[in-house]
Amino acid sequence: DGKPDIFLLNGSTINAELGKEKPAKSALFRNLGNWKFENVTEKAGLANERWGMGVAVGDYNNDGFADVFVGNYGVSRLYKNNGDGTFTDVAERVGLAIKGWHTGATFGDYDKDGRLDLFVPAYVDFDLKNPPPSPLDAGKDSAAGKNLCQFRGQPVMCGPRGLKGAKDSLFHQKADGTFEEVSDRAGVKDEGNYYGFSSIFVDVDDDQDLDLLVVNDSTPKQLYINKGDGTFEETGYASGIALNENGREQAGMGLATGDYDNDGLVDFHITNFSDDSNTLYRNDGNSNFTDITFQSGLGEPTIPFLGWGTSFVDFDNDGWKDVIVANGHVYPLVDNFQWGTSFAQQLLLFRNEKSDAKNNRIRFERVGAAPGSALAISVVARGMAIADFDGDGKPDVIVNNLDGAPYLMKNVSANSHHWLALKLIGDSSKKTPKDAVGSVVYVTAGDLRQRFDLTSGGGYASQNEQTIHIGLGNAVKIDLLEIIWSNGQREKIAVDKIDRLITFKQNAAAK
Repeated sequence: DGKPDIFLLNGSTINAELGKEKPAKSALFRNLGNWKFENVTEKAGLANERWGMGVAVGDYNNDGFADVFVGNYGVSRLYKNNGDGTFTDVAERVGLAIKGWHTGATFGDYDKDGRLDLFVPAYVDFDLKNPPPSPLDAGKDSAAGKNLCQFRGQPVMCGPRGLKGAKDSLFHQKADGTFEEVSDRAGVKDEGNYYGFSSIFVDVDDDQDLDLLVVNDSTPKQLYINKGDGTFEETGYASGIALNENGREQAGMGLATGDYDNDGLVDFHITNFSDDSNTLYRNDGNSNFTDITFQSGLGEPTIPFLGWGTSFVDFDNDGWKDVIVANGHVYPLVDNFQWGTSFAQQLLLFRNEKSDAKNNRIRFERVGAAPGSALAISVVARGMAIADFDGDGKPDVIVNNLDGAPYLMKNVSANSHHWLALKLIGDSSKKTPKDAVGSVVYVTAGDLRQRFDLTSGGGYASQNEQTIHIGLGNAVKIDLLEIIWSNGQREKIAVDKIDRLITFKQNAAAK
């Protein structure tokens, strides 16, 4: 109906996994407009009732309705959208009822056959009946106590180092709508069995096919460059994105994808553990990246925080993408010490200040948390998604919190900047997925040219609204809008009005 709805995953408990209690349910809220939502979980059939870890959205069967993949600890699900407000789990039927600990997946048509494929990262090969970590109250001399780890000299749960990693999976969708696992054949081997958290299909090198970035916890990031023949080459180290500028592995959690400096190349922002900074990777072209975190102003302010969800989004519609980060620690005991951090933490919003007057570098400045605002609230956040829930042209935020209610945040920023929202519909007969995932939009307004990639997944195991939001600043018209559809076709579109939502169908007039 054009209004973004909200789907919130839930975790579970060990007792529920062992059948001793009922599992928690996930929740689907239908957007009724005017900031009213209705819980339609049961009617829609999206309760999941498993240990949910991450979601990705994609119209895998090209019927015009968004389907939902849920990565679980246990057995994952693929919810087919029936087009009538209900969903059916078809994972077993199509070959995606995979067992293990699966996290932030991403849909993308990597072989350009017009059908969405699916990449699913895996975290740890974990046997619930024989877990390596142990309770905090275990005696230090007991067998259980010896499995405890140390954080700043205090006993904490272990992980992930020392635990056995699990292998990621790439699924190719066949013509009959089923999926086959092709990781080894396609060169997405994950030979180190890294601790996978988040992933994204996006065209890194601008050759009109989708590459793949995988963010891993405490192990190097992997960048798979699409060779155009159905296979990939892993270039994480060669590209400069595997490690930070000091040559260190980081505890990668979430990822933001976008062209923050408006140079036409897609960049990445990665969230990490506390006592470390988040990381901003600038795309220098030719699949090369430079860590410019501290030069950009995104380094020092993030060190006390443990980051999860993140996104590039133009909150003030000035034509320059800002950065938002959802934070929350994993160790409750940090509140017992003067360590300069806390269990519940504020969100971080960094405004893109465009260029530095001296050297033309992009700089970010933290936006102060006004008393009573959403940014002033401390939560133990995990997943986060961006959507314009009220259709006013200002992106809003939904945050999923640990052991607490979610936070829905309305953008009330005061500015008179112009904007445009784009809904893309691909032509599956021309081998573009119906939801146009993998397509790229370039918008020129005045002296500003912006790039936007339509993606699936990302953030921390989350899914933003797949409508493209464009801030135009003070520009009163769009000079050029060009779409590179995921099948490689280029199409230039005339836009006669702004400050509204427009739907573009491939090879058809805008509505």
